[in-house]
Amino acid sequence: MITKNLARLALLAFAISTFAAEPAASPDQNRARTTRIENGLLPAVIVKGEPRPTMSISDRMAHYKVPGVSIAVINNGAIEWAAGYGVTEAGQSPPVTAETIFQAASISKPVFAMGALSLVEKRQLDLDEDVNLKLKSWKVPANEFTKEKKVTLRTLLNHSAGTTVHGFRGYGADEPVPSLLDVLDGRKPPANSDPVRVDTVPGTKWRYSGGGITIAQLLVMDVSGKPFPQFMRETVLDKLGMNQSTYEQPLPKDWTARAAAAHDRSGAIVKGRWHTYPEAAAAGLWTTPADLALFAIEIQNARAGKSNQVLSRTMTAEMLEPIRGGFGLGIESKGKGRSATFSHGGSNEGFRTQMFAYLETGQGAVVMTNGENGSPLIDEIMRGIAAEYGWPDYKVGERAIAKIDPKLYASYAGEYRTRNSSLNVAVEGDRLFVKADPLGPDRLELLPESETKFFVTAADVAFTFRKDESGKVTEIVVEPASASPVTAKRVN
Repeated sequence: MITKNLARLALLAFAISTFAAEPAASPDQNRARTTRIENGLLPAVIVKGEPRPTMSISDRMAHYKVPGVSIAVINNGAIEWAAGYGVTEAGQSPPVTAETIFQAASISKPVFAMGALSLVEKRQLDLDEDVNLKLKSWKVPANEFTKEKKVTLRTLLNHSAGTTVHGFRGYGADEPVPSLLDVLDGRKPPANSDPVRVDTVPGTKWRYSGGGITIAQLLVMDVSGKPFPQFMRETVLDKLGMNQSTYEQPLPKDWTARAAAAHDRSGAIVKGRWHTYPEAAAAGLWTTPADLALFAIEIQNARAGKSNQVLSRTMTAEMLEPIRGGFGLGIESKGKGRSATFSHGGSNEGFRTQMFAYLETGQGAVVMTNGENGSPLIDEIMRGIAAEYGWPDYKVGERAIAKIDPKLYASYAGEYRTRNSSLNVAVEGDRLFVKADPLGPDRLELLPESETKFFVTAADVAFTFRKDESGKVTEIVVEPASASPVTAKRVN
């Protein structure tokens, strides 16, 4: 352990030395910054002419029924500060600290991708060969979609291999845990997910697939000849000083005392404290924000040619180069120059997480929560961090409220559905509200920009009501600021 701690300190010292654009902040400066962020969480949108709302992290945790939060902030290429808030279990006293481990959920994927790409650099794997050539214990079933194009490691890591199964719900304390082969073939029981199969020509379409990452996990195990947690520990975690991290599933008993418990939407502890994920590459990493920050710093340094703890500069650049869907190899990558970012979020049963970093400026942050309602809270925290550190992302929008006759609202009330979700619009007095799971657990007030266009403050999303020739409202066009519009058809 002493050796690991020395390695971790050496990595932090290296990170600080390679990004010396600004002097390191003093402890007092860091404390002042964290205090401003703790009391300066921000909504997505503020109303023009109204004062900016005051939002503290403790109040917003209570609002969202999220018992615990942990944060690490990267500045000048180093971890500037890390802190925990709340408790590891609702109704219990153990506090969340910077050393409390959380399930990283899908942030497991980019960390895994770094390990898989190290085998490519060692010429044990080829990004563009048929994975069935190296898979030993299982094969991707051939079908009409794989006749001409084969599944490759590149397409698996990019989510463009045409594989099924978006994600996994994990296994509760009272459920048997399947093997990886059970998962891949969807053997029920013990598996609770569908078989992972190819239903689209590989390389032709982007579609997020935890199932595809699970194929890549088995590929790495077959090629390395090692248990997956051991491979990842030796290949990535130990090399980066991530000694508060493990891919062991189930979590070993000697780790459980410092683990945060998962909580549902009501704030209640998930039965058994958390779920187990044999699909470890896709969802099974236990870690801390500080350890994930070390991972992000290594990407920044390796891409700049200042480190090669796991990957070379060339391979790191390939990992970050967008292919389809705004993703490179295992990680989302956007922008150019000083605005270039890499990121990944995570959603396991009772956990929500987010890693976000800039490629060239040595900035970023990781936020981990132990609550099902953690996503909107994470966004509010990220906006507070962005405002404090001057990031060009996570900006707060501003919109003006128009004066319209509230009598119009009755014609908008009803249920609207997309292919994957529903929106419920209701009138209360002279106010209009919407409830939609993608926006979080709350019922949100719709504020008018015009007679047909509305907005909410919790997310940068516009809602436009459309009418047919007779004047009846028939659909809502939902327009997120950073995604394509979605139309929800009225059903009553």
